[in-house]
Amino acid sequence: MKYIYQYPPLIPGKLIKRYKRFLADIELETGEIITAHCANTGPMIGVADAGSLVRVSKSDNKKRKLPYTWEMIQIETTWVGVNTGLPNKVIKTALEQNLLPQLASQYSEVKREVPYGKDKKSRIDFLLTGEDSQPPIYVEVKSVTLAQDNIALFPDTVTTRGQKHLRELMALLPDAKPVMLYFINRGDCTSFAPADNYDPSYGDLLRQAVATSVEVLPLRFEITPEGICYLGEAEFLSGP
Repeated sequence: MKYIYQYPPLIPGKLIKRYKRFLADIELETGEIITAHCANTGPMIGVADAGSLVRVSKSDNKKRKLPYTWEMIQIETTWVGVNTGLPNKVIKTALEQNLLPQLASQYSEVKREVPYGKDKKSRIDFLLTGEDSQPPIYVEVKSVTLAQDNIALFPDTVTTRGQKHLRELMALLPDAKPVMLYFINRGDCTSFAPADNYDPSYGDLLRQAVATSVEVLPLRFEITPEGICYLGEAEFLSGP
């Protein structure tokens, strides 16, 4: 199995509870109870059930208030990545190594966190540039953990920030190629759809974005305690 990202040695445990958005109490196999940092600030529907098996990493940085980070949780037989700081690192590697055939050969330079938009107050996750004859590619990345019947869904709550990102991507047309990339943080989903039940406005905006030529890339990743593998593109179900 070829990993696009390899985890440091992870520590097994069991989730006791997740609270205050940023915190998770976890019982390690040794019986020790620790509080780990939770990078995912959303509701984490279906991926924060008490008693589930989890994996955490531990930092040696003595300046950190919480040395442990909650990395993943097991849902039935599937590991789901919950560290929302990782997808951008993985996509950066994939872009730098031309591992995404949907974008390969269309760029030669990768820049991160580039200001854009009318007021330059927003930052795009990745700006890809190449020959002068090719339009710049703006890539926004979203981590997806919500699933139903092997369909990955986004978002899992109302996201005005996510709606804003879609509007900003559409505003880049026709001078650039905007790409909305969904990082499906679990290997059990073969399709992707907007979660209209949680944010119908986002779903409407996403369909509008597709109609105006924003490219949607729902990409599948298998998460294991050893590392992350790229599985290819999921089928996009645009819905109503």
